[in-house]
Parts: sequence; C-alpha cells; structure tokens
Amino acid sequence: MKVSRFTTLSVALLPFCLAMSAQQTATMPVQSPAAAPQQVAPTGPAGTSGQPAPPPVVPTTYVVGPEDSIQVNVWHEPTLSGAFPVRPDGMISLPLVGDIMASGRTPMDLASDLTARLKAFVNDPTVTVTVMAVNSKHIYMLGEVAHIGALPLTSTLSPLQAISAAGGLTPYANKKKIYILRVDASGKKIKIPFNYKKAIQDGDLQGVVLLPGDTIVVP
Repeated sequence: MKVSRFTTLSVALLPFCLAMSAQQTATMPVQSPAAAPQQVAPTGPAGTSGQPAPPPVVPTTYVVGPEDSIQVNVWHEPTLSGAFPVRPDGMISLPLVGDIMASGRTPMDLASDLTARLKAFVNDPTVTVTVMAVNSKHIYMLGEVAHIGALPLTSTLSPLQAISAAGGLTPYANKKKIYILRVDASGKKIKIPFNYKKAIQDGDLQGVVLLPGDTIVVP
C-alpha cells in the first residue's frame, strides 16, 4: 500500500503538536468563579445603622413642658397613637380626646388621664406616654468647656453630668472656681459655687440642683 507524503508528514508532526498542546494547557491561568457581591447593611448618615435615634432617658418624675415632643401609644389602636408636639400653650391634640393639657404633668400622670378619657371610646384602653425630645428646659454652658451653649435639662442632671455632656473641661479650666449663675424670680443674679475637683475626688456634688435657665460658668 502506498503512503502519501502528506500522511507521512502528519504522523511525524503528531508528537510535536501533542507536546505543544500540553504545554499551553499547563500554562493557561485557572479562572475561579466570580465571587458573590458582599452584602452591606444599609447605613444612615455618618455610618449609623439607619435606625432612628433612641429617645432620651427621662426619669418618671420629669415634668412635661411646652415644645417637648411626646409619643402616645394606645395598645391595639394605631389610629390613636403617634408623636405629638406640646404646643406653646402646653396643650396637645389627640383624636377623639381633643385638646388636653400636657404641660406641668409627668408622663405617667398624662397616661392615666388619657386612659380615663378614652374609656368612652375604647374598650379597656392601655396607654403609655414617652418623652421623645426635651425642648422646654435648658441650661447653658459657658467658659472653659469643650462645647459651650445650651443643654437639655432633665430633673436628674447634675453639674458634673452637665460638664461631661459639654465635652468636659479644657486644660485651662479652674476646677475650684466653677459656679452656677442663676436669676431668681425678682431678677436678682445668684452665684452658686461648685467645686469640680471635690466632686470628682470625693463624689460630693455639694447639694447643687440645676434649674431651667441656669448657666454653668467655668473660668
């Protein structure tokens, strides 16, 4: 049987082609499957979790004032629940109940009153009242503190806590000469001394109780 030149040449080149194919396969990069995109939790401003800020911690003895914001929750009655600003006249307006005085009352007292009023419309109502924002009572920081200006005042805020909330004292503060400047009902200015160093070292708050409108002066 005759063998053509083409057949002979193809047989001769076969080992060479197989070797080249094996070399290309060995050097070919291996591609891994595309990684799944990473799930990132939604964030709010400044990298926050996107959840609403919690309400301030307000003691049960706190007395609501004008311009405060309160949350009224009536169990299983979403149409009667919601956030209500206290108007400058001290009143809030609720469905069915209408206008009711909120200023000058504690959240618990207000909840009890609302419960009694809603019994005419709701079977066995359960009402809770939460202070969401304190806007009616402020004190003021002045002098050698990190942040001067107004601070919301709750009934449990001490001068030491107020200074901490203002970012603390600067290195130039005179810790022994701090005082609270107060204006009484007659318009007279009163200076109440507060020894910061004594409060820190001995835990002695010196019996100072802050009132709305007080100014803590740090020389």
